[in-house]
Amino acid sequence: MKQLKSEQLVELLKEQLNEEKYEFHFDKKYDKLRLNHKTIDKGMELSLPGILAKYNDKQEAAIKEVVYTIEQTFNAMEQEKEQGFQTTTHIYPVIRATSYPQASKEGHAFITTEHTAETRIFYALDLGKTYRFIDESMLEALQLTVEQIREMARFSVKQLPTTYKKDEVAGNIFYFINVNDGYDASRILNESFLKEMRAQVEGDMTLSVPHQDVLIIGDIRNETGYDVLAQMTMHFFAVGTVPITSLSFIYEDGELEPIFILAKNRVKKEQE
Repeated sequence: MKQLKSEQLVELLKEQLNEEKYEFHFDKKYDKLRLNHKTIDKGMELSLPGILAKYNDKQEAAIKEVVYTIEQTFNAMEQEKEQGFQTTTHIYPVIRATSYPQASKEGHAFITTEHTAETRIFYALDLGKTYRFIDESMLEALQLTVEQIREMARFSVKQLPTTYKKDEVAGNIFYFINVNDGYDASRILNESFLKEMRAQVEGDMTLSVPHQDVLIIGDIRNETGYDVLAQMTMHFFAVGTVPITSLSFIYEDGELEPIFILAKNRVKKEQE
């Protein structure tokens, strides 16, 4: 398998992107690439090690994913500059790891809500093929309060389709929501959908959001199921474009509890 170096990756991106449109600044010391859009005078920063790891796994498909993300992000920036914010009806919640930056490059704090010890909720203005996280500087232009944004996002996530694929492993059932609309993990916030799933799950119900583009619901009916789930989420976490957490949660009575805490409690009860 062909192994790329950072310098080669930068050259590949230059070939795929319009060099007349962007300025490329490769920071060899920190292994980062800064892209500046010449027309709108805005930019984005790419961490190269993560892209290289995905290239080693997916080859050319990984480059296409990165190029697509770059182009759609800058298209959204161009649209915003030309038209401003055209709509406030398409605001969605987006799940990210708690380690994800909580402020924009300009230093404006993103609107967020605490979720679990592993995850945090951000709010995005949907722009068609991409979205932009809402920060404090955008509230006036949107003419919305923080609570209104949260309420609109709670409503919007319930409107998303909840189609899934079903798989059985060692007597355990797993449901995969993978619509690829950018909000797959966000469906963990659709409480009515989770309650529907809880009603049909026979064993322990688990929820996993290893990366942005998948929500895994587990119907764990034996101990082997937890081992399968751990391996599965670690794999998805490693290959996801936007990793969130490799940990899974038990869902019971509308509450999420990390599985490792549940395991500790079980061991403690057995010892007693």
